[in-house]
Amino acid sequence: MSQIDCRIENTTGRVTLRRPEALNALTHDMCEQLEAALLAWKDDDSVTQVVIDAEGEKAFCAGGDIAKLYHKGVAGEFDAVQAFWREEYRLNSLINHYPKPYIAFLQGYVMGGGVGISCHGSHRIVCETTKMAMPECAIGLVPDVGGSYLLARAPGLTGQFLGITGYRMTAADALWAGFADLYIPQDSWAEAMTALIDTGTPEALEAFTQQAGESQLACWQADIDTLFTAFNPDRLTAKMNGRTDELDVQIGKALGQNAPLSMMAVDAMLVRLGQDCSFAQALEMEYRFTSRAMQKAEFLEGTRAMLIDKDRQPDWRYKQASDIPAGLVDELLAPTPYTDAFLETGE
Repeated sequence: MSQIDCRIENTTGRVTLRRPEALNALTHDMCEQLEAALLAWKDDDSVTQVVIDAEGEKAFCAGGDIAKLYHKGVAGEFDAVQAFWREEYRLNSLINHYPKPYIAFLQGYVMGGGVGISCHGSHRIVCETTKMAMPECAIGLVPDVGGSYLLARAPGLTGQFLGITGYRMTAADALWAGFADLYIPQDSWAEAMTALIDTGTPEALEAFTQQAGESQLACWQADIDTLFTAFNPDRLTAKMNGRTDELDVQIGKALGQNAPLSMMAVDAMLVRLGQDCSFAQALEMEYRFTSRAMQKAEFLEGTRAMLIDKDRQPDWRYKQASDIPAGLVDELLAPTPYTDAFLETGE
């Protein structure tokens, strides 16, 4: 069975991820098939909207096939890895600029690459099981696939908190932070999908939308803004010692696990991008880091520890922010020869 099913039902382009045993993690082939379908439907007047969903209860999509990239990096195939990043980011850009409604049903884990193929669309539906995150700092990377665009536009310094800690958002959190649009209980999804396909318009979703409840992120907003101003993981770690409320525990755990270099780079990226950044600017900023992550950052060691050997004990080269050489973050975020590559929208 194919790992992704792209077909047309009435006037709706349907995409279903079919790799539930791997939490619908994206492969290169799946990305290529999705891009081909979107390009074909983009100028097809018989297709009025696109709907993407996934099989399985545990995840819409828990990310990309990072292990494969790791093995290419260990083999020194850096050009191939950089080409993959560029291709994936162009798919994200295509979705962001898509001229037709792009509707995503997001159950369970929605992380990394899963955010990239869903949260840049026009209608993002979450439910009671949604757990959304950008956890890349845990593997020595930074939030990418356009995630920095969403983080930069989140309220206050919420983007820094989400990108640095990898905090898992509930449906209410995702709505509040700007990662989602509609809350529909999962037991209404089948009926909502039927209405979508019968009518060919996302307006059919209005009858199924409910309130998601209170966002914990919203409650933490003032504290987050205070804690993440002039971010430095060494200082913040010292401040967390002995504190026991839920927010402090979340922050302390992340600071003790994630790569200091990645966390510092995330903060620098979001400060430079600002809330008014374009999608292309965000992708280009992400590529500056990811294209260098294997040779100059901590991506290979983080991936080894978290996804390959799974010992969850990364031996970071820079164990504290104070260990990071002066100018290294600036070097990782310096322009690349592909500065204009992400102005494309997949055409």
